[in-house]
Order: sequence, then structure tokens, then C-alpha cells
Amino acid sequence: MHQHTDFIPLNIAVLTVSDTRDESTDTSGQYLISALQEAGHQLKHRQIIKDDIYHIRAIVSEWIYDETIQVVLITGGTGFTGRDSTPEAVAVLFDKEVTGFGELFRQVSKEEIGTSTLQSRALAGLANHTVIFCLPGSTGACKTGWGKIIQPQLDSTTRPCNFVCHLLPN
Repeated sequence: MHQHTDFIPLNIAVLTVSDTRDESTDTSGQYLISALQEAGHQLKHRQIIKDDIYHIRAIVSEWIYDETIQVVLITGGTGFTGRDSTPEAVAVLFDKEVTGFGELFRQVSKEEIGTSTLQSRALAGLANHTVIFCLPGSTGACKTGWGKIIQPQLDSTTRPCNFVCHLLPN
């Protein structure tokens, strides 16, 4: 596995899954966009859609197919309410699940929200050289996920390993 010594900017798509948010009220999606750009990555696409399993799956499938997108960040739809369907929509698209992401997210979230972290169905996986991270819809959860887990793993200089080598053409 080749390690890079220079930072490699990635193309990232951000999807907000919400029945109530629009561009003016989507603080979680806006946070992720600001954070990824501040880290040196490029925003390739942004979309806000209603929580519908087939719409989510269609958008994410399109982005997985797009060879110019290396990362998909999804916020919302990971809870237990009747319409929360992001995990069901996305997990079937994974070639490989990043099992440790959900485990680590709940572990670091416990420091902030206690045992309520049990209700987080955050998950991640790889599909067609694209890594997909599914985060809860709260801005706090997005800050935790990005700052403590995702951002370092999308940095090609992070040692001993990161996801960048899995996202670039062979």
C-alpha cells in the first residue's frame, strides 16, 4: 500500500437527507461543506433530498458511478424514526463495510451525548473506489464525525494509514 507524503485533495459530494431542511436551514450540510473545503478538498456536488430510501439510493449510486467523486458524506436519516432510512438505502451499495466507523463514532459520541449514542446508526463503506460516510443529521454529530474520524482518514499524510490510497485509480 503506497503512502503519500503530500496532501492529496479529494472530490467530495455532500447529501443531506431531511424532510424539513432546505439550503437556508441545512446547518449540518453547510458545516460539512465548510469543513471539507477548509481541509483542502473540493466540493463536487451538494444535494438536499427528502428521506426516501429509493431517492437516497439513486443519488448515491450516481455518485459512486461518477469516477471524479472519491467521497460521499451523508447527513441525516440515521435515527430510529419511521422515515429514517439512510442505512437501509446505502448499505446494500457497499462493496465493503467500514465496520469500525460506526463503532468509533458511537464511542467518541458517548463523551458528548452519553448513552443516547446507542440510537446512532452511523455507518460507512467503500463502493467502486468511493468511501461513503453516513452521519446523523445534527450539526454536533457532523462536527464530531468529521473532526475526530473522517477528516484525518481523508488526509493522505495521516499515518499509519488512511483511505486515500483506496480512492485513487490504480
